[in-house]
Amino acid sequence: MPAESEQNRLPFEPNKKRRKPPKEKSEQPITKQETKAKDAKKPPFTKEEMAIPQIVSQRMIRRVAGFCGVPTALGISTLIVSYLLLTYAGIKLPPIAVLLVDMGFFGLGVLGITYGVLSTSWDEDRVGGLLGLNEFKTNWGRMVAVWRETRQKNT
Repeated sequence: MPAESEQNRLPFEPNKKRRKPPKEKSEQPITKQETKAKDAKKPPFTKEEMAIPQIVSQRMIRRVAGFCGVPTALGISTLIVSYLLLTYAGIKLPPIAVLLVDMGFFGLGVLGITYGVLSTSWDEDRVGGLLGLNEFKTNWGRMVAVWRETRQKNT
């Protein structure tokens, strides 16, 4: 099982099984306040270990811009086109149709944010496909596995 979890581990995820340094024996008993102060000073992981690598975050931004930006731009252009059709051509579209088409495009824009992040290759060395279907499957599986693991720990 440990080999399987190592394969499914994110490329930039810190190792969970970090070995603790051996405790030094002291002559004086340590108070609770001193223990809390020591724990507060040293976080379990550094910011560099917890951060998403720059190249991966840039890749995510590009994908989110594409998968969110295009539907959002279409949603805005729907309003403009319907206004221009009414004003210059005299074509009156039903307001509910304009609303539904607009809501559809804006809804796709919201879903595009999620898909843009999950369809990105989280491996620094691998760019991934154009649409990112394989990366989406992999990252979605990782996310669901973490949800299940968290649910089992909480119950």
